Amino acid sequence: MNIAFQDSKDIDKEQVMKLYNDVGWYAYTKDASTLNNALRASLDVISAWDGEELVGLIRVVGDGLTILYIQDILVLNAYQNQGVATQLMEQVMQKYEHVRQKVLLTEEASDVRHFYEKNGFASCDKGSLVAFAKLEG
Repeated sequence: MNIAFQDSKDIDKEQVMKLYNDVGWYAYTKDASTLNNALRASLDVISAWDGEELVGLIRVVGDGLTILYIQDILVLNAYQNQGVATQLMEQVMQKYEHVRQKVLLTEEASDVRHFYEKNGFASCDKGSLVAFAKLEG
């Protein structure tokens, strides 16, 4: 497997839909136009490619100076547990190493928790931080 990475928001809409649907993120794919606009409005999008196939991406929002929010990180099921997500995360962490606050919000699951902790994130249920979220819909 030879994965190539691209730092571009210009990604084929059909491939984006396939990726999000493959991982079950249907809240995003019920409105393809909004998803496409969200990608374009993001601070950064780094994608992973196996030849011509989109196999993963990481999307970040924020100002890129004081706050960075990892909005999406996803990898096709067939490519999971092969280091693709880790490589995507490493690229973002290197590119934005100067940013003090790096934040993300995700569902609770042991494998998810392990992934983020091995990448240097600490859960807000441990330590002195508190997190709040208001989700609509």
